Amino acid sequence: MTRISQRGEMVTLINVFTVAPEDQQRLLDLLVEATESVMNKLPGFVSANLHKSLDGTKVANYAQWRSREDFEAMLEDPEAAMHMREAAEIAEKFEPHLYEVSFVDEAPDS
Repeated sequence: MTRISQRGEMVTLINVFTVAPEDQQRLLDLLVEATESVMNKLPGFVSANLHKSLDGTKVANYAQWRSREDFEAMLEDPEAAMHMREAAEIAEKFEPHLYEVSFVDEAPDS
């Protein structure tokens, strides 16, 4: 489950892919498959959330890992690397960056 909190050691990957509109769903399907078959089984995986832009040109991956070390270990996993190569072939551009949560505000319960 996604947990957004300023406390804790988790790191967040936000990776924004730019795609041709006709490739958006194909990339999204690939990222879902990679998450369900590989990523969520790797040590340190916490959650993944995939978003597609309404104009069809972007797919955003918001993924949480227990630590930077766990994220870096995932990058060395052969199956994960295979999926990342396939995503890179579909996308025109991608911009992965690691983040730490700096601020959270929520609406009060109704």
